[in-house]
Amino acid sequence: MADTHDSKSCLERGEGSSPSSGTMSKIVCIIGQTATGKSDLGVALAKKFDGEIISADSRQVYRGLDIGSGKITKRETKGVKHYLLDIADPKGERYTAADFAADAKSAASDILSHGRLPIVCGGTGFYIENFLHNSLPDVPPNEKLRAKLGKLPAEVLLSKLRLLDPARAKNIDPRNIVRIIRAIEIATVLGKVPKQKTKKSYDVLSIGLTLSPEILKEKIHARLMKRMRKDALVKEVRNLHEKGVCYRRLYDFGLEYRYVALYLQNKIPREKMLSELEKEIYQYAKRQMTWFKRDKNVKWFAPKENRKIEKLVAAFIDKK
Repeated sequence: MADTHDSKSCLERGEGSSPSSGTMSKIVCIIGQTATGKSDLGVALAKKFDGEIISADSRQVYRGLDIGSGKITKRETKGVKHYLLDIADPKGERYTAADFAADAKSAASDILSHGRLPIVCGGTGFYIENFLHNSLPDVPPNEKLRAKLGKLPAEVLLSKLRLLDPARAKNIDPRNIVRIIRAIEIATVLGKVPKQKTKKSYDVLSIGLTLSPEILKEKIHARLMKRMRKDALVKEVRNLHEKGVCYRRLYDFGLEYRYVALYLQNKIPREKMLSELEKEIYQYAKRQMTWFKRDKNVKWFAPKENRKIEKLVAAFIDKK
């Protein structure tokens, strides 16, 4: 597994400072849909520009969620330090966007204090936005409302969210009950989930990777088949369950963990697991793009356009 950075020690390090005192610290973000090659690009840029990577993935923070989450391996890191991998217990409390914002801020400060370039790399747009723009709404939990909503199926909850906040309903995981309830909770108080704030803590260059729908579908299929070789993905999910991660929690992790958990409980046959999972991954990729397209400052590239991207990053670093 990749080198990791313990979340507690990360928070204890303090905020740090930019090597260029008096200027806003520079951060490069690599975003985009699943299966577009973000991790490989992140490592290449880190090697060229003396950077370190902050992983922005809502499932890769958990220990043991490796194959299904597409977590980078130690060999694939090529010696580049990665932060915020394997820092949470899948049996423990949920790792939230607020947790990520705090840990990513401390990780960035740690990287900057060593004179290196922080590179945020991942596909969880909600996490990245909260870190860069401090955009978490100040709405406390409403336990009474949560208890009431928790009795309803995902389809009914999503319908309620559509009435309150159609934009948020469009890019949320339609089966993630926890996130849908939180969105309803926020929208009930504020009228809708707030848009991204313009206040920035960093000077950010956002690079997006994108593929045509046809090629993306091919890559998603190929990657899923690779993960299923010798039943590797099924074995990973079974092992997590045997170590105490309940099926409900595996379901909440979504996509690969959700469908394999259903398969292991004999709720769906293997063929349906694979076909439905592939469809869901593609739908997730579409929701990712809907989210990322909200930011008009993202510079979009096809994978493998590394030379163009490197020139852009060099100019960004040299910018006063």
